[in-house]
Amino acid sequence: MKGIIRKVGSYDEMSKIVALHVKRFIGNSQIGVLGLPTGGTPLGMYKELREDTRLNWSKVATFNLDEYVGIDEKHPESYKNYMYRNLFSHIDIDENKVHFPDGEHYDSRITYFGGLDFTVLGIGNNGHIAFNEPGSSFESTTRLVDLDERTISDNSRFFNSIDEVPKQAWTMGLKTIMDSKEIFLIAQGKSKWEIIREAFYGEITEKVPASILQKHKNLTVLYCD
Repeated sequence: MKGIIRKVGSYDEMSKIVALHVKRFIGNSQIGVLGLPTGGTPLGMYKELREDTRLNWSKVATFNLDEYVGIDEKHPESYKNYMYRNLFSHIDIDENKVHFPDGEHYDSRITYFGGLDFTVLGIGNNGHIAFNEPGSSFESTTRLVDLDERTISDNSRFFNSIDEVPKQAWTMGLKTIMDSKEIFLIAQGKSKWEIIREAFYGEITEKVPASILQKHKNLTVLYCD
């Protein structure tokens, strides 16, 4: 692995670092392609990005990592709603270049735009990245998946009850993610250190999907308590 695994002092510092790299990417782009996450951890990054009015998003295309199946896009916990609420409604991005997975044609759409240049990831407590749950093939591409019981439990904090959490989602596959030219993975909380250690210092195994990132040539992992 050619990469950096680094603990930073605070959530704010981590958010500023990854936002700075996204800004660098946008500033250097002719037509650039971003892979973007959702969840609690990226919120600080999105705040940094939407508050920088100097950024020109007009030539940037975005592809979100995943989207729930079974809830309307206007539902407050749909990832499309999340992205518009936290970023897209605040910037000058071309909506024709904003993408959310909704079928297996997603990879061909990414290829049409030239492939992922810079992708930001989170990591689940069971080692999933996007919604590639334990046991996912390292050769997987965008597809419909059943969510792991632990993932459903972890995500229930965003819903009124665990019964409301969708049981399926579209997700970008591990091969699709690995084809990104550069990857940043960000994680917050002491509980995440255990899975980071397992994923990046343990064996490469489909039982821990994030472990495939050990083979990436341009990876940065940032985490904080």
